[in-house]
Amino acid sequence: MAIDKTFASAAEAVADIPDGASLAVGGFGLSGNPIQLIEALLEQGATDLHGVSNNCGVDGWGLGVLLAAHRIRKMTSSYVGENKEFARQYLSGELELELTPQGTLAEKLRAGGAGIPAFYTRTGVGTQVAEGGLPQKYDDAGNVVQASEAKEVREFSFKGKTAEFVLEESIVTDFALVHAIKGDKHGNLVFNKAARQFGPPAAMAGRICIAQVEELVEPGEIDADDVHLPGVYVHRIVEVGKDIEKRIEKRTVRAAEEA
Repeated sequence: MAIDKTFASAAEAVADIPDGASLAVGGFGLSGNPIQLIEALLEQGATDLHGVSNNCGVDGWGLGVLLAAHRIRKMTSSYVGENKEFARQYLSGELELELTPQGTLAEKLRAGGAGIPAFYTRTGVGTQVAEGGLPQKYDDAGNVVQASEAKEVREFSFKGKTAEFVLEESIVTDFALVHAIKGDKHGNLVFNKAARQFGPPAAMAGRICIAQVEELVEPGEIDADDVHLPGVYVHRIVEVGKDIEKRIEKRTVRAAEEA
């Protein structure tokens, strides 16, 4: 039986995402943001969402689009700079934040997709990441009303040394939204450069993964050695074309060298 996971449009692909859903979203800075899926979800109207992503886009782009429309209730992220509306909502008590070290977040997503419920890591030992107390939610007066809880810490002998490690639970979300440069109808994906940082682990974490691709090809046209994420993790795929807008977070111009 042929397997064809293609959807006709981004709107059709996200149509059944309900209010209150959790979403793992690819993107590293502004690289690999699944903006067509995000904009389709904005139009669809789902709200009270829990986003899990390296960052929350910027004002007016990426997940910042949903944030500005007050569709996101909580973010689990490692970096929250470059977004003034994010800071405003968080500090005014409108948004809950679970701040997570970047490598730990990537592994929590990957582990969730791999069926690993938790793991131990050195990252965060001796800090509020392990000991608790990170502000997660403020009230409108600026008081902390919810803080992170302490996590289990254990000693292990590793690489000839005994050290403390903190227990981190993996992440599994209701849906995943990712952007890839190429995909086939079976869902096999190829990511481009920095988009590969969080695209694959975010995709793995979603119970239903929706991928937007710039180029959709027939099965077999992508060499097996070039596949970054196998189609077993992808449930829906939609072609958005190569001419989509791609923004640059910060542009640096190098001064011309003197002759």
